[in-house]
Amino acid sequence: MNYISPLIVGFLAAFIGLLAPSMLNMTAAKTSIKKGKKAGIQFATGAASVVIIQAFIAVYFAKYLVKNPAVITKLKTAAIFILLILSIFFFMQARKKFKAEGKNKKGNNYLIGLGMSSLNMLAIPFYLTMATLAEKNGWMKIEQPFSLIYVIGAVFGAFSLFSIYAIFAKKIAEKAQFIAQNINYILSLLFVFLALLVVYEVYLN
Repeated sequence: MNYISPLIVGFLAAFIGLLAPSMLNMTAAKTSIKKGKKAGIQFATGAASVVIIQAFIAVYFAKYLVKNPAVITKLKTAAIFILLILSIFFFMQARKKFKAEGKNKKGNNYLIGLGMSSLNMLAIPFYLTMATLAEKNGWMKIEQPFSLIYVIGAVFGAFSLFSIYAIFAKKIAEKAQFIAQNINYILSLLFVFLALLVVYEVYLN
């Protein structure tokens, strides 16, 4: 198995998972607008740094579950609910008006990004679900060095996404309402599709 697949899987998992405008990435945009692009990139670096820990925890548990097949079915059932919850979350985000602003926080931008990203409770189960789905479909193996490459991909994916919000902050802020609604609908449908794939694998295959 090549090393490119887990890198791409990790990158896309983080990039797509964080794509929709939210308090985290819109704070990256506002930091860039208020304090400059350098400050926005510092925030992005701090927010992406947490992904190292989140993704490592995710692949650690994924590795344990792969070695204990009896738990995998329960995990897949849980994954269905996680994906559906994500789908509902993004659908609800799309239905409400989005404000292109975040709290104007003072202090070290890197540490602010680090702290805010640490509060993302959906990150670990999301990266866990994506890793197990990728392993099931033969896109990666949950073992070294593939797990490490997956983590690296996730960090780069998160940093790239946050950096885009920081670099193109003004344009994104101007179109935040349109972007939020359309991206959230797309992500909602995507997670429904992934949930249906898991249902097919667990109950119909």
